Amino acid sequence: MKRLSLESKVLNENQRVADSLRQRFRENGVLCLNLISSPGSGKTALLEQTLAHLDPTTRVAVLTGDIQTDNDARRLARFGFPVKQITTGGTCHLDGRMIERHLEDWSLADLDLLFIENVGNLVCPSSYDLGEASKIVLLSVTEGEDKPLKYPSIFFKSDLFILMKVDLLPYVPFSAELVEENARRVHPGMEVVRASAVAPGGLDQWLVWLRSRIAAAKGSQAFAAAGR
Repeated sequence: MKRLSLESKVLNENQRVADSLRQRFRENGVLCLNLISSPGSGKTALLEQTLAHLDPTTRVAVLTGDIQTDNDARRLARFGFPVKQITTGGTCHLDGRMIERHLEDWSLADLDLLFIENVGNLVCPSSYDLGEASKIVLLSVTEGEDKPLKYPSIFFKSDLFILMKVDLLPYVPFSAELVEENARRVHPGMEVVRASAVAPGGLDQWLVWLRSRIAAAKGSQAFAAAGR
């Protein structure tokens, strides 16, 4: 009983922080996206190629979480955008306080887009709201088609499913149609895009989705400002 009470208290406090972050993001027109996957699905590779393809005038920053090392932050910093590593020291997810603390010396008014690369895990991050506009779940074709059924919480809570490493489809026993069907069994309204960080045009579907969301976030900010 005490464990349940403590867990509830932690989640309630996290939700309070997340709601405050979400309000700040909306007021500043920042699109915040929380990327979640198991280790090795391709989150960092996707972010590398996304940063390389974005218009240089796009004001983007990245918070990347890992249990140890700053390897991902160093990979992403090569593209010239602000990047911070959040090292959890064993915790299998990011939480609202971590995000709030690492944003302290960044001006949200100077950002259009904030990527949060969560710790590699399909379970723990699904319980923690970070104030994001959308959770995005990634799964690669080197994993199992039944993962949406095994880990339904994160697929249910995510707005977008990115199927990664589709350039490997000719070489692995994996059905893209089946995994997408399983994802929509869990979340019927889920959007799905296929992506590759190495194939020509492999990010096209993802970039269309991303650019439309950035524009919508700026439109919402302008609408809110006009109503004041």
